[in-house]
Amino acid sequence: MRIMGKFMKVKCECGNEQVTSENAATRVKCRVCNKPLIEPKGGKAVVVGGTIVAEME
Repeated sequence: MRIMGKFMKVKCECGNEQVTSENAATRVKCRVCNKPLIEPKGGKAVVVGGTIVAEME
């Protein structure tokens, strides 16, 4: 099985870090403060509520 796309560690404004796929098909919210972090945009997801700390394969 081949995994398509990469994973990224996103840091929320509240300081929480979590790992998500760059091809996320659903909205991703911070597990601590519940603010939106990732929005799907027909392919690669867009970070809307934080910053990318690291990219992983």
